Amino acid sequence: MIDFVIKYLLFEFICLAVIIILSFIFGKRYLKRQGSKVPNNFDMTEEVNIDPVTKKKTRVYFNKVTGARFYKEE
Repeated sequence: MIDFVIKYLLFEFICLAVIIILSFIFGKRYLKRQGSKVPNNFDMTEEVNIDPVTKKKTRVYFNKVTGARFYKEE
């Protein structure tokens, strides 16, 4: 019985580690660099984000066809 519990806890730990690693790999929000030139077919929106730490403004651009968003630092 104890052997089963140890195997189960090890399995859960491995699953959690895989989820954490995948979240870092596919976490596009923080890892993807947008660049400074707005691509074609992106329209400027009224949405502006201000980073509370660095006080930098970021303007949001939106592509109506694909639904993609582009963030440009102002």
